[in-house]
Amino acid sequence: MEDFSDMKSSAEAAVAMDFSSNPIIQRLDALSIPHATYSHAPSTTAEELVANVPLPGGGPDGGSETHTKNLLFKDKKHGLILVSACTDAEVDTKELAKMLKLEGKANLRLADEATLLEKLGCTRGCVGPLSAMNNADKDVRLVLDEAFLTKDRVHSHPMRNDASTALAPSDMMKFLKEVGVEPVLLSFPKRGDAPPIPSTPAHQPPHKSKPTIPPKPKDAPKAANKDKKQTKKGETQLALKWSKSENFAMWYTDVIVLSEMISYYDISGCYILRPWSYKIWELIQDWFNVQIRKLGVENSYFPMFVSRDRLEKEKDHVEGFAPEVAWVTKSGDGDLAAPIAVRPTSETIMYPAFADWIRSHRDLPLKLNQWSNVVRWEFKDPTPFLRTREFLWQEGHTAHASFDDANVMVRQALDLYRRVYEELLAVPVIPGYKTEKEKFAGGHTTTTVEAYIPVSGRAIQGATSHHLGQNFARMFDINYQDERGETQLAWQTSWGLTTRTIGVMVMVHGDDTGLVLPPRVAPLQVVIVPIVSKHCPLSTLSSYCDEVLKVLEGRDVRCKLDDRDIYNPGWKYAHWEQKGVPIRVEVGPRDLENRQVRMVVRFGGEKVDVNFDDLAGSVLGKLDEVQGNMLARAREFRDDHLVRVTEWKDFVPNLELHNLVLTPWCGGTHTDWEEWVKDKSREESLTSRGEDGEAATAATSVAAKTLCIPFEQPELEEGTKCIASGLPATCWILWGRSY
Repeated sequence: MEDFSDMKSSAEAAVAMDFSSNPIIQRLDALSIPHATYSHAPSTTAEELVANVPLPGGGPDGGSETHTKNLLFKDKKHGLILVSACTDAEVDTKELAKMLKLEGKANLRLADEATLLEKLGCTRGCVGPLSAMNNADKDVRLVLDEAFLTKDRVHSHPMRNDASTALAPSDMMKFLKEVGVEPVLLSFPKRGDAPPIPSTPAHQPPHKSKPTIPPKPKDAPKAANKDKKQTKKGETQLALKWSKSENFAMWYTDVIVLSEMISYYDISGCYILRPWSYKIWELIQDWFNVQIRKLGVENSYFPMFVSRDRLEKEKDHVEGFAPEVAWVTKSGDGDLAAPIAVRPTSETIMYPAFADWIRSHRDLPLKLNQWSNVVRWEFKDPTPFLRTREFLWQEGHTAHASFDDANVMVRQALDLYRRVYEELLAVPVIPGYKTEKEKFAGGHTTTTVEAYIPVSGRAIQGATSHHLGQNFARMFDINYQDERGETQLAWQTSWGLTTRTIGVMVMVHGDDTGLVLPPRVAPLQVVIVPIVSKHCPLSTLSSYCDEVLKVLEGRDVRCKLDDRDIYNPGWKYAHWEQKGVPIRVEVGPRDLENRQVRMVVRFGGEKVDVNFDDLAGSVLGKLDEVQGNMLARAREFRDDHLVRVTEWKDFVPNLELHNLVLTPWCGGTHTDWEEWVKDKSREESLTSRGEDGEAATAATSVAAKTLCIPFEQPELEEGTKCIASGLPATCWILWGRSY
């Protein structure tokens, strides 16, 4: 890689950036493609780049060299199109559709940030043509401006907005070819030019010329049109770009990335859990292990692979998972004798062992749990934590001598899930039964806890516990001799909780600053920040800060002293607020003098001075108070959006108000009426919204589905009719729009 340190922008710090770990730079180096990568002031738009990083040659694009502006368009019929053009190019979506000769009606819209991250591996403002190498599914069409070929060099972001990579056009085309991307070249009009004449896509040899190095920018003007939040936190670059109420999906992506919970991976639907999120999962594990041991459940581990014969032994079960099963077919260069599946769940892996171990009623109950990963190759849009192709979970599997004993286990496991959500994550849930249509494939009954997500107004399945009946026992010969010496089939259960819990917690409690973590699962419950200055250096405060830390650690508070001297207190405040730490303890010269601290609470923003002698008790009390208040606020919001409806005319209007809807239901196996409600609610929602907006891009997401038949049933008056069929109602059922 060329040394570009002489190009550093005056807006950057004096320390040179290290690009050696950047995937694009690594690939360029591996291919021995000449390039020059340099740092500059953060620039998320083409306008900011032109202002912040002048290029040689004058003019808006520097004449002989150009920055790029990049737009990822999404169309329901024509898929994803990444356009990379000179910054003075006019990109009109209607003209673009004509130039690409898209058949039928095209409705090109800018893709959301979740799609950017999923398909190109970078966030808004960090995209460049080289990002196309991250498109593992090869479903993004890359369109390049033909004007690039007339330039000496093209400058684009290498997946970060505080740096650019300069390449000769020929080298850019070589790179794209090597990573398997075949761009379409189009001629875009410049500002003020006449509309373009549609051209035929071409792959012409680009113009070759010797690279030149841009001069160091002098007094580059600051980017204009930045909002107040960005200006206020411009030094830290910590501010979220999206508001929770204005764009919930973008906000969610922003929060989990900037709070260092998630990093994206180069295989679609797979994500890296960074320590901040994995610690939350560990805290859930620690609590859950204690509780299941009280129920006589032991931890174990089974292999992640399952043979085709075993997986397909239980017909209903495999049909439920078949589209999502990932198969291993090769070892090195050779084919395996028979394909091996990666577990989507472990019933068919564990139950042959159950059959070996269980012989007598004395061997029952058998209660096992394992913490593991599973793979379900879903083709729906993946979302970190919520819907991923690989995820972490616990799965409990038990065998019993009677239906009732198994049923007790099912309800005990489900109540633990309720407690995880309510006691640890401060998220209220509704326990209930799944309908026959929604139950676990191959099982007898499925119970669930359902959560509600504010702002989006959607429900989400929190965890499930299944009564499997004797179906699997029959398939896998899990039988035993009872007290009379007669052979009986075992009754079984399975139950699971996944890392989805973390995503639900983020969505329920987070705000426009970042995470808001319930104290019981916060990796750090308290962070101590010294208030240093020229008149009060860290050396003056360090001894007292150590005292504060020692007192809190002595009471088992998860805490940290942030004594880093490369960041000022304001940056630390913003950093730890974004990561959701429940309490910040500030220690300044006045606190040292008065033997006190300033306690700042993340949830609600309360600030109070606390005497050192009362510190531990005050912090522990405040943590408990915050935990309770977070649950109470979430429950109040959920209950405000939980309505009863007895007539169809009120059903869809309440869904449109982001409500969960409780209705009378005819029950039983009337699955056709569930489909009727789903189709009818979708139809009415789309009609009320028109052809554009959310309805045009998310038609399936506006449909209602059954969530559960709640355990706690309101009184059902005699003669009440099912809202769909008009048949006599037998219960109340909960509906909602669901993730």
